[in-house]
Amino acid sequence: MAGRARVVQLLRQLERVTCRCPAHSNTFYQGVGALSSTDRKTEYAFEMASSNIRYGAGVSREIVMDLQNLGAQNVCLMTDSNVSCLPPVKAVLESLLKNRVKFQVYDSVRVEPTDASFKQAISFAKSNTFDVFVAIGGGSVMDTCKVANLYSCHPDADFLDFVNTPIGKGIPVTKPLKPLIAVPTTAGTGSETTGVAIFDYEPLKTKT
Repeated sequence: MAGRARVVQLLRQLERVTCRCPAHSNTFYQGVGALSSTDRKTEYAFEMASSNIRYGAGVSREIVMDLQNLGAQNVCLMTDSNVSCLPPVKAVLESLLKNRVKFQVYDSVRVEPTDASFKQAISFAKSNTFDVFVAIGGGSVMDTCKVANLYSCHPDADFLDFVNTPIGKGIPVTKPLKPLIAVPTTAGTGSETTGVAIFDYEPLKTKT
């Protein structure tokens, strides 16, 4: 293992041969100084808790196994009209049908949801007795499914009860919700890892 002095020497050699354009001229400015100093700077670490994430070929078909483990009797599958005819949805539907799992499909999710589209999905969820929710799509689908799950478990709540202040009342969620399995078909939103839902509140023309 190279000694500390040797490491510093190598870094300085690299610094001398690196590009001197404005974009790269400070490549080792802090690194060498930090190594040659006896003072140690405070280091920080962080931990992020999130839902369980499963990744790999064919994992969408494993949803049936998860539903059976959850004892699901009536599943709500939410998607949008564009995704509903794509392979991810077809794979899950084939698996559900093959294993005779009872389900209903809601494919009217609006891309960039609004309070009105949320309420439509909430009404669908309330009119049925779902014990598990499955969202297949992008952030809009997953957010809509989360909201439908929330308000179906709080049937007497006003829509603005759980919307953040100052637009809504910001009431904390205290009751347990139904299990929700998300199958992201896009990368970037990270909606599958949070309990937050984003939508356009049309009366105030704002996003929250």
